[in-house]
Amino acid sequence: MSRVFETPLIITATANTCWMHPGVEYPRTAQAIADEAALCLEKGAAVCHTHAEGRWDEVIPAIRQRCDIIIQCGMSSTTLEERADVFAHKGDMISVILGHHDEAFAAEDFNVLHTKEELISYARACADSGVVPEFEVWHSGSIWNLLFLVREGLLAEPYVTTLFFGWPGGTWSPPTIDEYLYRRRQMPEGCVCTVSVMGESQMKLLAAAMVEGDHIRVGTEDYPFNREGEVAPTHVLVEEARRIAEALGRPVATPQEARGRLGIGRRP
Repeated sequence: MSRVFETPLIITATANTCWMHPGVEYPRTAQAIADEAALCLEKGAAVCHTHAEGRWDEVIPAIRQRCDIIIQCGMSSTTLEERADVFAHKGDMISVILGHHDEAFAAEDFNVLHTKEELISYARACADSGVVPEFEVWHSGSIWNLLFLVREGLLAEPYVTTLFFGWPGGTWSPPTIDEYLYRRRQMPEGCVCTVSVMGESQMKLLAAAMVEGDHIRVGTEDYPFNREGEVAPTHVLVEEARRIAEALGRPVATPQEARGRLGIGRRP
């Protein structure tokens, strides 16, 4: 007897960077990013996480003109002021780190503290603009900041979050099912959780997230290798993840279904 899942799987595609493997090619122009987003949608993704090469004024309109995928705007290590174009051009979502950002990549390290005051400013800017915050949870301490924003009445459900595992640096956490289940138990009611894993244990942990009813993130930014260990474009990685979900009996969400689950209104 197959398991019946309450919600379809939301797949987020991360096609627009590759921090740990500098030789991996990925789309960089607005048109190339939009074309890859459309391919990811075709293969099963409902969300496109993009850094846009910092050109939000070009990339957001290009993706929106090309397809109906949800646009999640990354570059969460930068300041609210540096991301003004995300709000001006009405990205659907914006990534926000719940505290310390400490990552050690092949070519560059990031070490940025996002204070409570900054998080309050993000919450208010999102409420005013209608852009949905996607909160990055790097370890259990991040959850304290999420609960703080909830207690202050600054967030409305659903609380959209991404849980990170195996990313190198001072905010690393082990990419294990035990760590995932522990952190998942600490999350408040009303959360929608996506799981991101860097490294060879990626699909094992993502499969656990699928079974637990959570959502997943795949692409060149997270881990650019397919099941054969070969570098693959993000839409191929999305297709692999979709096939695993279908084998487990869990359908994938369309952008329309994902918008409803994530609390995102349709954009003109």
